[in-house]
Amino acid sequence: MDASASPAAPGPAPVPADRGRAAPAPPAGHGPVFPPAPAPVSRLRRLATPVGVMAAVVGAFGYVATVDPNEPGHYPVCPVLRFTGILCPGCGGLRSAHAFAHGDLVAALGSNALAVAGYVVFAAVWLLWMVRASRGQPLRIALAPVHLWGLGVVLLAFSVLRNLPFGSGLAP
Repeated sequence: MDASASPAAPGPAPVPADRGRAAPAPPAGHGPVFPPAPAPVSRLRRLATPVGVMAAVVGAFGYVATVDPNEPGHYPVCPVLRFTGILCPGCGGLRSAHAFAHGDLVAALGSNALAVAGYVVFAAVWLLWMVRASRGQPLRIALAPVHLWGLGVVLLAFSVLRNLPFGSGLAP
């Protein structure tokens, strides 16, 4: 066997011709390579969205406070209740909001206790949103799937319990 027939070991890699040269400078008259950082946003602008959301919520509660849902004809009937006779988790929510807006916490809890819990959660999240927005930090609430499933279980259990004879205290 001839030694020259065996495959040759790879040699050194070829050296590029421009090795050791500096990178070319950008053409004159063009801006910097990276754009400038955005201007800081004012505190008033950062707070505009959470304040706007609260204004909408206050407006909605104000409307429900003036137009009594206990009187028939002002609001549509819950379609789940109308077609199935089953109280959904939201049934009594408007009556709860009406009572809550008038400061009657006992009547609000009696109409829909889960809605009152939702009002408290909303207030806490909104307050956190305001604090973070005033500091220039985004509001990030990352819920894991287990939290969403847990919320679904709570809604389902609330619906089932309020439709059973021994859970009539949860019915509006």
